[in-house]
Formats: sequence, C-alpha cells, structure tokens
Amino acid sequence: MVNSSPIRALKALFPQECLLCRLPSYRDIPLCRACEDELPANSACCGRCALPLPPLPDAPDAARGRVCGNCQVSPPSFNRASVPWLYSDQLAHILHRWKYGRDWRLTALLAYLWCREAGIGATPDLLVPVPLHWWKRWRRGANQAELLCRQLQRSGIDAPLSTRLVARRRPTQSQSKLDAGQRRANLAGAFTVRGRCDNLTVAVVDDVLTTGATAE
Repeated sequence: MVNSSPIRALKALFPQECLLCRLPSYRDIPLCRACEDELPANSACCGRCALPLPPLPDAPDAARGRVCGNCQVSPPSFNRASVPWLYSDQLAHILHRWKYGRDWRLTALLAYLWCREAGIGATPDLLVPVPLHWWKRWRRGANQAELLCRQLQRSGIDAPLSTRLVARRRPTQSQSKLDAGQRRANLAGAFTVRGRCDNLTVAVVDDVLTTGATAE
C-alpha cells in the first residue's frame, strides 16, 4: 500500500503542475520556467502582419521594425498584428487543452504569456473578441477569445470590452485545414459590424493568427 500523505503534502506545497513536462511548476501558473524558456518568441517578424522573418544577426532589435514584401505591395486592412509567440508544438498543446478541453484555467496562463512577450503597449479604445457562431460557442462552452479579453483586462489592459460590436452572420468551416485562399473564401461575409467605431483604435482579439484572413 502506498502512503498518500507525502503526495498530498507535496501537492499542498506545490499545487501547480507544469502542463508540458508534468513536473511541479513551483509557480502560481501551470508552466515551469524551463518549459516557458523553450517557447519560441516571434521576435523577428513583420511590423505589419507579424509574419516571421529571418533574424538580423548584427542588429536583432531592428527586425521588429521591418515590413515584409507582401505588406509593402498589398498592405492589409489592419494597422498592425501583434503575435508574440510562434505556433510551436508546446503552444499548440496548451491551446488545444484550452479551446477544446474546456480547461479555462489556462486563460490566465495565456494572458500572462501575452503580456510577458508583447507587453501592455498603447491601450486601445476597444477590445473586440472574434465572435463565434452560437452553435460552436454552445459546443465549446465559451468563446475563448472573449475569455482572453477579460483576462487581459485583469492583467492591466485598461480598455472596455465589446462583445456586440461584431457578430457572426453564419457558421463557417474550421480554418485549420484550409489554405490561404480557401480561408478568405470561407470567411467572406461571415461577420457584420453592428455599431459605429469611427476614429477608434480597435484591438481584435483571437487565439491564433495564421494567414490573417480572420483579421481582414
């Protein structure tokens, strides 16, 4: 028979377990410092669309201000995309648990990772989560973008949240298995704006940016 008292005592002292390596995180978030240090930051990227770019060995900080060729030829409709992390296997695991496993406690972890790498920056006039169709929201149990917005507010982004400014007009196919052209076609006419946002700096919040089709 195994004595469970020491195990309970350890869990009481170190209640958080790292989601990636399964060892105690020794922190108030489910991610140990070693695993956090292995997450790849999107530090060398386009200053407009956040597309990863080759780093500049002699001046790594200068890479943040570069603009990719696509944005120079055909700039996107949005002023800037802020994507602090690359979509690695580790981050994919965390996001999958969060979105599809309804592990909503990971919202605080993702907000922490956002603020750690991207910082608070200039406060927008409005936070707008990308809306889900009601059927998908019912299946998932929540809109993960809205949860992230609320956690970012708690983390210091002092901007009002609007969940009604943008609405999903129709259900769409999952974007994950579509190419860039199919993603744009899939989302054509999927959203509608239900209020005025003239002269406002609006931060549209989503969990993953791939081709920028949703942002457009």
